[in-house]
Amino acid sequence: MRIIGGDAPQNKKSRIPAVFRVVYRPGVKFGRFLSVLVLSGVAYGLYRGIQDNYLAEIVHISAFERGIVEFFREIPGLLVILILAALYRFSESRIFKIGVCIMAAGIFGLLLSGTGKIIVVANMVLFSFGEHIIMPVRSTISLELAERNQGGASLGITTAISNVGNIAGFVIVTILFFVFARLGFERTDLLRFKSVFALSGILMIGAAITVLALRESPVKAGRRRFYFAKKFSKFYMLEVFYGARKQIFITFAPYVLILHYGADTSIISMLLAVCAVFGFALSPLMGRLIDKLGYKVVMVADTLILIVVCLLYGFAHRLFPVPIAFIVVCVNYVLDSIVSLASMASNVYVQDIASGPEEITATLSTGVSVNHVISIIIALLGGWLWKIAGIEVLFSMSAILGVINSLYAATIKKPQGKVLPAAK
Repeated sequence: MRIIGGDAPQNKKSRIPAVFRVVYRPGVKFGRFLSVLVLSGVAYGLYRGIQDNYLAEIVHISAFERGIVEFFREIPGLLVILILAALYRFSESRIFKIGVCIMAAGIFGLLLSGTGKIIVVANMVLFSFGEHIIMPVRSTISLELAERNQGGASLGITTAISNVGNIAGFVIVTILFFVFARLGFERTDLLRFKSVFALSGILMIGAAITVLALRESPVKAGRRRFYFAKKFSKFYMLEVFYGARKQIFITFAPYVLILHYGADTSIISMLLAVCAVFGFALSPLMGRLIDKLGYKVVMVADTLILIVVCLLYGFAHRLFPVPIAFIVVCVNYVLDSIVSLASMASNVYVQDIASGPEEITATLSTGVSVNHVISIIIALLGGWLWKIAGIEVLFSMSAILGVINSLYAATIKKPQGKVLPAAK
């Protein structure tokens, strides 16, 4: 009996991949959490794969109006700290559950409602509320499950797992729209888009059922309010720069491909799938690079690469023939996605100087709100700049922000009493 009793835990442990045994604390239940990320990741991939073409081809949102849509879609990010403050009695895991359920409601709203601009934007905002609620707590849960000095690796695995779902969603969209085209459906046929919303909704229901079975976490973020501690001042400023540059690419990069180069839904979803593949493959590597080289090195290198991406995005059509320029912009789209993986470095920076999990969540939540203050301004300003000055000026502004971001990240100093990982 002693032998059987001793073997069981060991056999159970042996079934856990080595990478998980190294990164996660012994005894923590991370499997269901990662399962939710996969299901919601596939659902998000389906939604994101058709979002921009749906807005451009079905809802008839212009480039200028796209900035207005993004203004409203990003408002939940600005208000996330107030939402979390209202949920101050809830644990991180319960907030995670609420966020997933709200995302499911947003998808079903898009499925069941009409194509009027107001109702479509309203459901996108609802989905965005759920998405932004889970952003800070997902990072906190991921860090909470990790071994000491494995925070970057844990965040990398979390991102990679989400990207697995995204890849599946994007590939499904690419295949479905290729089949629809073969069957004679027009690009503007609503049924193609509604069928994807339906599939996404079913998967979000699965994610919601799974997340509701998660065991309650003991961690609660008591400081669910705007939390501005002096030691996090550089993090907040970096969030401002990151929010600005991120918004330009998220909002306008797909529209450049759709309106300027005529990319259809299959092409956009295929590019998103390629981005997700790279995200899956490189997220764990990026997390380990952050742990090994230090977040400061990664932050500076990230934005220096982004400057080149911005300039090629804005001027490719002036430097190359249109077919070549289209390829260059597609490559840029993928490269931007890879570069954005380095954004997890700021989360590790917060973990390194925070006093505990509660302060991490409070700071990350405030950071989300801070970068969304600039995001909603950039969304409106970007659409206006495109309309009156063209994409050259729009992406040149993003390049300038990248320069400022790099210079500011270079001023980060080692936390007192702690040593940053050094390159070997």
